[in-house]
Amino acid sequence: MESTHGKLGCITCHGGTGGVADKAAAHKGVVQDPSTNPEKACGSCHGDIVKKVTTSLHTTQNGYWNYFKAMGADVNSPALKEAFNNHCATCHATCGQCHVSRPKTTDSGLLAGHTIKKVASLSDTCMVCHGARVGDEYRGNYDGVDGDVHWVKLGMPCVTCHKDDSLHGDGQVRANMYDKPETTCLSCHKTVLTDGKVQQHTLHGNKLACQVCHAAGSYKNCANCHVGKDDKGLPFRTLDPSWMDFKIGKNPSKTADRPYDYVLVRHVPTNADLFAYYKVTFTTPNAVSSWRMTTPHNIQRKTTQNSSCNNCHGNDKLFLTQDKVLPAELDANKKVIVDKVPPKMGQ
Repeated sequence: MESTHGKLGCITCHGGTGGVADKAAAHKGVVQDPSTNPEKACGSCHGDIVKKVTTSLHTTQNGYWNYFKAMGADVNSPALKEAFNNHCATCHATCGQCHVSRPKTTDSGLLAGHTIKKVASLSDTCMVCHGARVGDEYRGNYDGVDGDVHWVKLGMPCVTCHKDDSLHGDGQVRANMYDKPETTCLSCHKTVLTDGKVQQHTLHGNKLACQVCHAAGSYKNCANCHVGKDDKGLPFRTLDPSWMDFKIGKNPSKTADRPYDYVLVRHVPTNADLFAYYKVTFTTPNAVSSWRMTTPHNIQRKTTQNSSCNNCHGNDKLFLTQDKVLPAELDANKKVIVDKVPPKMGQ
């Protein structure tokens, strides 16, 4: 109660009626999660943040909608909106579900009494939605795969790299998670490509994404997500079994921040009949790759692939070549498929 938020009093955020002895009357109009209306609940004090949040990817979830649009779906379709709300929007969290409680998708529960946490909990908030891939990679929860050096040795939380403009947005509407300013490896390791200390850095320069050499091993891949509702009307989703893999692909969309020729790619669970239960049709299913550029969070300084030049050069199994892509997915992935594996050094 001595904290800044505590001194405001419960009614300031949650509503209700003060000075009333009757419990029912006192609780009339109480809102369990005031931040479902952030402009009203949080905006009076945190106006700049709230204004940015409304256009952030965490709020708009534009990555989904631009995917649906590219796949040829009618984004104004009530059926698509129902499917989205049942299966895609469940991970969306309000301000309070990061800073006061766990996200609703985990049945909530306060983080630390009713203390408002300025820095959201890595395990109880970030990893709830980003845990199955990013979180387990980062913490080293996969058998035989090292965790990320930034966590294992340095204990760096997500917000060290994913700063406020990334989490709360920068006030601009972004298309997806790669369409925004972001802290990169070079934000901290500013001179590694130019100081001449590591020959591989000098040779490869901006030709390779850092993760190609420094990801500590395989990472999770998924396929064939199907959704629907059971006989009780409860939404469900099913996927084929996931698998661990490591594949180098071509950079499908070079930018000033990502000028690389080669990046790591990960198979994602996209498929044309994703929303077949809701009778949503994707008319251009090959417009979006099922092997997507990825940035695994299992970074180590020394890895198998950077221990020797020929661990990559001439090593066909590491590259996403045509023979490793399902025939039905070849057209969709032509931008990331590697046409020719770089030859072994000395040949």
